[in-house]
Amino acid sequence: MGPHRPGAAPATGSAAGWQCTGISWSGGRPAIGWYGLGRGQRGSPLTYGQRLAFVAGGGRHCLGVRRAGKRTPCPAGRTVPGRAGSAQCPECAGLDRSFSVAADTNAADPRPYRVYLAWFGPGMVKVGITAEERGSVRLLEQGAVTWTWLGRGPLMAARRTEELLRAALGVPDRIAYARKRAVRAGLPAEAERAREVAELYARAAALEGWPESLERLGCAVTDHAGPFGLAGLPVPARVVRELVPGAGVVGVLVGAAGPDLHFADGLVVDTRLLAGWELGAAPAGAVTDAPLAAIAPPGEAGGQEGLF
Repeated sequence: MGPHRPGAAPATGSAAGWQCTGISWSGGRPAIGWYGLGRGQRGSPLTYGQRLAFVAGGGRHCLGVRRAGKRTPCPAGRTVPGRAGSAQCPECAGLDRSFSVAADTNAADPRPYRVYLAWFGPGMVKVGITAEERGSVRLLEQGAVTWTWLGRGPLMAARRTEELLRAALGVPDRIAYARKRAVRAGLPAEAERAREVAELYARAAALEGWPESLERLGCAVTDHAGPFGLAGLPVPARVVRELVPGAGVVGVLVGAAGPDLHFADGLVVDTRLLAGWELGAAPAGAVTDAPLAAIAPPGEAGGQEGLF
């Protein structure tokens, strides 16, 4: 697996000089992103049913800072631990947080924002916000199976609404990816998911105290089972714990949700752990030999894995 050139199939040789940036979602479809110093950014679209076979290069390095669609490389080219959820060194991560809506360090952002209600599985619901210009990309990035908008308005009004609804509905601001992936293959039917989201929307809409500057939006439930490939998804059994130099992953891709790639044999790859590596094509006859961990059954998976 290597960077995709417009008009060409994904490269089958070495991806030397191209760092993986993890998964991205565009038009409701997933792709693997790449960054090459002095060459910009590219993507390799993913198709369910395709075979993926790749090996990690010599080390994992910081991806620098991405802002306004452009990436500034890490000035020191620092290495990043294989198990870290972010492919940034502490200095670049700190620079990111210094101008971040998520970290509440960019309160003056003039863009309109939307408040959403997202359902990830039974008992797993959250309220969040996203810049209106991003559409539903944030919901795809988080692995939201079913969701609806709640309102739109200025950033601070959206943030106040988020906090109001979170407290009133008793929902968390973060749900660990381990919990999300553990239940993904055994979700209730789409109609039941939609009913639960609609009921929570009605509770939220009935609350007093919404900011006057926030425009309320009608309930329009959307389901991501199709884009995620959830129909017939095998029960997740193992997850790649980290990559190490020379370690490989081989399998047939059958689904993707949030940052997770699901393979036909029950393997899950969290693409946040691929970010920062140079990935090359695996040799003929290669098998998955990256360090793995068992996936805890639903109800046992826990622990926070990053900001969202």
